[in-house]
Formats: sequence, structure tokens, C-alpha cells
Amino acid sequence: MLKIYGADLSAPANKVRMAAHALGIEYQYIRVSIKEGENRAEEYLKKHPAGKVPVIEDDDFILFESDAIIRYLAEKNGSSLYPRGQKQRALIDQWMDFTSIHIGGAMGRVVFNRVFASFAGVPVDERSLKDGMKFLNRLLPVVDRQLSKTAHLAGEQFSLADIGLLATMDPAEVAEIDLARYAHLVKWREDLAQKEFYTRCHSSYAESLKKFMAKR
Repeated sequence: MLKIYGADLSAPANKVRMAAHALGIEYQYIRVSIKEGENRAEEYLKKHPAGKVPVIEDDDFILFESDAIIRYLAEKNGSSLYPRGQKQRALIDQWMDFTSIHIGGAMGRVVFNRVFASFAGVPVDERSLKDGMKFLNRLLPVVDRQLSKTAHLAGEQFSLADIGLLATMDPAEVAEIDLARYAHLVKWREDLAQKEFYTRCHSSYAESLKKFMAKR
């Protein structure tokens, strides 16, 4: 059985879990406690030399990096979430890269400083936070315009690009990112968050954070 190593508050790890659900893949979920340093254990570093999540084990095959993982899983299962047509696949890759590199980078700055800095016992980096919000204010209108033209991010069909963006934007509420002006993005998120591939991961990111806080 496929093994997914992750953490409940890791958007990239949740991306892989959501993709597995959407692909109909059963898996064993192995929680890696960042707080307890399990990601820095020698055995884990053999799976991911940088000590990050997620990682998958597919029999004797080990793979890290969430986008590489979900592409691999979709390709292995011949899924329409990552169709073989060269141009359609290129559009999906385009939006996956845009999400991971640009939106994900900006979200990371905001989420870390507004949510996780206090857990880590480090001061808020106001410059990083300000830059993160500045980037989101430039990038989210791009996504909103795209979703005003097509039902899904890479066109009319649901794809890996949608899963990537949904997971990346999942912490928006707990990080106090106001999305009200992005009507198309909001509607798209609301629709997908009701789907089984999402609800099997968690009811919401806020609920996962609440559970995490209760264990502290």
C-alpha cells in the first residue's frame, strides 16, 4: 500500500492526500511530528534529505516534492486529472508551477508569520509578512480572472492544478487573508471544499489547526 508521510498543517502534504483521494488511491498516512523533530531523524532523512514533508513510499520507490508526487500518482493511474495531451498537460503544469512558486511562496510568508511564528517561538518578520501580502495582492487577481473565464484553473476540466491551488489557499482564513474581493476564487474554493477528496483530508484547515492547538 502507498505510504504518505505528512503533517496535518502542511499544505503540500495535504495536497498529496487530496490528490490520492481524488485518484481513488488507498494509502497509509504516517504523521511526521515536526515539533518532536521526527523529520530530522536519521531514518527519515534517508527518505527526504532536507527533512521536509511530504514523502511517499510506493513499494520500494521513494519520492518527495508534492507536485512531483501528484504528477507521478496521476500518471501511474492514467488519470484524466493529468491528461496525456501535450498542450493540456502544459497548461496544467503552468498553473501548478504558478501556484507552487509564486502563490505558495507568498502564502508561506504570511502563514508562517501570522500562524506559526508564535509556535516556533520566533518574532514575526514584519518585512516578510508585508512582502507576502504585497505578492498575494498582485497574484490572486490573476487567478480570479482565470476562474472568471473557465470553470477550473487549467480549463473546463478539474485537474491537478485545482488540487494544488486548493491546498495552497487552504490556510487563508487562519492567516486572516481576506478573499472577499475575489468572487470567482471564493466560489471555486467553496465548491471544491465540499467534494469528498477534500473532506476525507479534513473538514477545513481551521479545524486541523484547532486539533493541533488542543494537543499542545
